[in-house]
Amino acid sequence: MNLAAALALDETKVTPGLLGFIVFAALGVATWFLVKSMNKQFKRVDFVEEPEAPKE
Repeated sequence: MNLAAALALDETKVTPGLLGFIVFAALGVATWFLVKSMNKQFKRVDFVEEPEAPKE
């Protein structure tokens, strides 16, 4: 078996690798920060619903 055949890329075993993991982890961290910020904004909302007027 020659060296080129041994090092040939097997298309059935291709994985996303380190770059795919880094991108996926960055998306997870960004989502966590967005949810944290959204919860902080929801806590600032001061909403009191007015009672409905009686129907005539």
